[in-house]
Amino acid sequence: MEYRFLGKSGLKVSALSFGAWVTFGDQVDEQIAYNCMKEAFESGVNFFDNAEAYARGQAEIMMGNIIKKAGWKRSDLVLSTKIFWGGSGPNDVGLSRKHLFEGAHAALKRLQVDYVDLIFCHRPDLYTPIEEIVWSMHLLIQQGKALYWGASEWSAEQIRHAYEFARSEHLIPPTMEQPEYNMFRREKVEQEFLNLYKDFGLGTTTWSPLASGILTGKYNNGITEGSRLSLKGYEWLKARIESEEGKKRIEKTRKLTKIAEELGVTMAQLAIAWCLKNPNVSTVITGASRPEQVQQNMKALDVVSRLTPEVMDKIEGILQNKPNPPMDWRNI
Repeated sequence: MEYRFLGKSGLKVSALSFGAWVTFGDQVDEQIAYNCMKEAFESGVNFFDNAEAYARGQAEIMMGNIIKKAGWKRSDLVLSTKIFWGGSGPNDVGLSRKHLFEGAHAALKRLQVDYVDLIFCHRPDLYTPIEEIVWSMHLLIQQGKALYWGASEWSAEQIRHAYEFARSEHLIPPTMEQPEYNMFRREKVEQEFLNLYKDFGLGTTTWSPLASGILTGKYNNGITEGSRLSLKGYEWLKARIESEEGKKRIEKTRKLTKIAEELGVTMAQLAIAWCLKNPNVSTVITGASRPEQVQQNMKALDVVSRLTPEVMDKIEGILQNKPNPPMDWRNI
């Protein structure tokens, strides 16, 4: 396993991490989740990502039970939660000081830990002043409930505003952002955040490297019977894949699959390795519903060195979606 610093902080996170989104509490039972987390941990993964919204809190309960059952040292783990969607009450949603405090404490109880290493504001809150959010996150860290705070799917402008307010008031600024990043969603990580890496040393814990499963190649020949798209609650994903944009992505994936075959790797491994190739990515969050998937995902680490400038150029020739100005892969 490779370990990378989380931005300019002194914290090291595994280049590949494991998240509970989608699967924990919805697709897999606790025993399968245990087997997946155990496989990830034994492969060197130290960062395990979660959120209060995942399976309405059940994902955190499941992860907490697994950590307790496994008997892992707390110091060997980097755990996260994300706060925004906590329930149906008027103060159970958003980033008010009340919800950030109550949401964080509830998450710790579900995870059965005294603190999380990373706590994220799961989305921007247009109704709560940034001053209130920064002060609240600062106080949570001061209380020992979290060690670092950050955002998820915030704009560069919102992150800069938070950072500059924190610095002006001698408060703890955000350390990281959790954006979607894959071959089809590149603008934030490769273009919008460029000055944030330079000015603040922003770290990134990116998610959805497989673009909702499209970049595994499993939809190259259409949606098959028995896939998760037939499960209740995944209508949104089926609609996304069957949309015009989804069809275009599948067509590109068919062409990318040929490159993966030439390299002797799976399409999923190629897609994950492509994300890891970016030096501004601190960690790529992966997911799995079987331990065998975890094993396969971990092999993406060995693929990064094989992504030569020539291979990257071939990939770009298919994607045709470089941000402007584009990142120069030859300088990486």
